[in-house]
Amino acid sequence: MAPQCSAALFFARVSLGFAVGFSDHYARTIDSQRTFAWHDSARSSQIEVLIKTVNLKTDMPLVHEALQCLDGELALARQQRCTVLKLIHGYGSTGAGGDIRIAVQKRLYEMAQDGQIRACIYGENWSKSNEEAWKLLQEHPDLKSDSDVGRANRGITIVLL
Repeated sequence: MAPQCSAALFFARVSLGFAVGFSDHYARTIDSQRTFAWHDSARSSQIEVLIKTVNLKTDMPLVHEALQCLDGELALARQQRCTVLKLIHGYGSTGAGGDIRIAVQKRLYEMAQDGQIRACIYGENWSKSNEEAWKLLQEHPDLKSDSDVGRANRGITIVLL
């Protein structure tokens, strides 16, 4: 049986004035919708940040199932030209670790080292006081309205594709 994960991609108006939307064909969507945009001075136009939220812990998968879901969601996000992925992996039922969190963050670290993703920002570092997060927030100011910024949420990871 294929692992279940929940995903939603949010993309509102582009500078040409039309709406584009994507959704995952095999997963449930997450209700919260956000539009993130920034100004590209080289193009003198407004560009949307495609942010996809993926819940890897839906249906309490085993670690290998969550990693399969991660791989599939990363491939789908690239296909959809998504630039930012917000992964919800949880932090463990006791709050002291979580095998899925550890495995996902290890995989993302390796992918960043190999150049398969641009970077990843762990939820505990998703704040204005973290240099890498602050750089992303300055480049894309609308991301500052993300509900997890500054909350030290160890149950999420931000991925830059």
